[in-house]
Amino acid sequence: MFNPFYCLFEYSAHDNYTLQINPHSGINPEHLNYFKFIGRVVGLAVFHRRFLDAFFVVSFYKMILKMPVKLADMEAIDADFYRSLVWMLENDITDALDLTFSTEDDRFGEVVTVELKPGGEEIAVTNENKKEYVDLVTNWRIQKRIDEQFQNFAAGFNELIPQDLINVFDERELELLIGGIAEMDVDDWKKHTDYRGYTESDDVIQWFWKVLRPTPRFVVLPSCADFQAIRSWDAEKKSRLLQFTTGTSRIPVNGFKDLQGSDGPRRFTIEKAGDVSQLPKAHTWYSPQYTLSQY
Repeated sequence: MFNPFYCLFEYSAHDNYTLQINPHSGINPEHLNYFKFIGRVVGLAVFHRRFLDAFFVVSFYKMILKMPVKLADMEAIDADFYRSLVWMLENDITDALDLTFSTEDDRFGEVVTVELKPGGEEIAVTNENKKEYVDLVTNWRIQKRIDEQFQNFAAGFNELIPQDLINVFDERELELLIGGIAEMDVDDWKKHTDYRGYTESDDVIQWFWKVLRPTPRFVVLPSCADFQAIRSWDAEKKSRLLQFTTGTSRIPVNGFKDLQGSDGPRRFTIEKAGDVSQLPKAHTWYSPQYTLSQY
């Protein structure tokens, strides 16, 4: 079902194992029936608590939950386009760009112009209306151009899992619900991690790995004379950290050495940046690394 060879899904621009709906799946005349069937299969898997070997872009999970997609979700779909939209918002585009409220779609070699709103091909994008343009083109790239396929998937999925039951989860929890929580080899993770501004002997790095692979500590509970082991950072927390940093909780079959991006291998990197009072930031698009900075 998820093999890109069949044109129903494709690998995201972010890496070569995270999936998204192929907007040109219509090359298969039965594609809508297939999407409804796939929705039923995913619903059955959730109902019976069986995990699927399939991980999707975050926006796909948000669409299942009927959550609005945002510009940040574009990063996993098209990192270069995402950066260009961010640049537009952060800079004065007067006399810098020649855009209208339309976009082009390459349909198997035929370039088709799509209006983002009625008469959009005649409406120029200016510094005053650029936010509206960014919102419209983001919605089109992520959601609108695959809406027909997704609605059939959702119809099949909701036959097994009612919407009000799935809405108790957020998009990251839904990913773990469908794909499961992987057992992570922290030694392998550490072996294939790079540092920028840090060395492996620095306290921050030592603390980082100690949190992921804690040594058992024993305390005497006030109400009991028995010892109880205290452990932290279970498999779910580690999966959420991987989600935060790489955009998915999936680990390649051959481990962290095979972390991949659209431009080839990506190394997990911990980078020293910003002020120590700031929270960690993740740069999943940073080539050629997955970068965790300001930690």
